[in-house]
Amino acid sequence: MKIDPIHQFNIEPLFTIGHIGHQTIAFTNSSLYMLVAVAVISILMLASGTQLVPGRLQSVAEISYEFVASTIRSTAGTEGMKFFPLVFSIFMFLCVSNLVGVIPYTFTISSHLIVTVALALLVFFTVLIYGVAKNGLKFFKIFVPHGVPGYILPLVMFIEILSFFLRPVSHSVRLFANMLAGHIALKVFAGFVAMLGFSLGAIGWVGGVLPLALTISLYALEILVAFLQAYVFAILTCIYLNDAIHPGH
Repeated sequence: MKIDPIHQFNIEPLFTIGHIGHQTIAFTNSSLYMLVAVAVISILMLASGTQLVPGRLQSVAEISYEFVASTIRSTAGTEGMKFFPLVFSIFMFLCVSNLVGVIPYTFTISSHLIVTVALALLVFFTVLIYGVAKNGLKFFKIFVPHGVPGYILPLVMFIEILSFFLRPVSHSVRLFANMLAGHIALKVFAGFVAMLGFSLGAIGWVGGVLPLALTISLYALEILVAFLQAYVFAILTCIYLNDAIHPGH
């Protein structure tokens, strides 16, 4: 029995939408699970209600709202709340899609670099455009830290500029790598259990107890990671937005 931990990340076309030149435009499993994530979030937000005594859906919606709002206020201040729709949308989309992707035989959107890069570039250009529009040339004070001696200022500025333009790389790769590695580990350990059982029979199933226990532990950890990675992406977004709102602070 062959263990193939990479097969779960394949993008499969479900049906063809059209063609542009020789390029086929298809609706894929990735597109499907993006729609699933949006549908789940929409149901949560629209069907939660506004009752004085909240039900389960309303409680989840309110907790999600307050969690993101408090994250923005603590990192970007009250002025950062103007970006609440952006941060909340990113957090909820990643959190729901990551949790859906933990369900066996589903697809994890953020395990593909193109998705995380697109979100990271959205944040990067939002920070750059808003920072320049709001602050003008003062925005570039983020490249000149306070209290740096003049003789090493050029080197520090070079490092700051380089790190600024590398933000989309670290922002996207962190999420992509964690989701990819976690799902591969789950697939490998789960494959060990099945491989031992099918190849060695009863003895194999007994020997598969340890891999099964590790798989269950990894599964619980992966659920936690699915939430934490959405949170890390959101809080880094808030930190970057703070640079646009308060450059040089």
